[in-house]
Amino acid sequence: MMASNLTLLHCQVVDEDLQLSLAELCRACGAEHEVVVQLVQHGVLQPQGSAPTAWTFSGTSLERARVALRLLHDLELNLPGAALAVELLDEIARLQRELQTLGGGARNG
Repeated sequence: MMASNLTLLHCQVVDEDLQLSLAELCRACGAEHEVVVQLVQHGVLQPQGSAPTAWTFSGTSLERARVALRLLHDLELNLPGAALAVELLDEIARLQRELQTLGGGARNG
């Protein structure tokens, strides 16, 4: 009998205009308060507001937090490493969008 490979994909569309408090972001990510504060300190997240009690996060921050947390847990990166990886992933996405805009979307090879 042939074995079949099954790939499950999980996708969630997040509204970029969404505004979350620190507590809401923690719940949405399943992260501890201290970890989210450290993500802010390392530049992964950039909340609006002057203090943690007043911070609000966008839908984009929710996705960045989830990516950083996966890097921390799945690849066992430290916080600076996860922060760098998130920045590099963002830069790759930006360059791909720019390439599409310039009409170079077709891949060679």
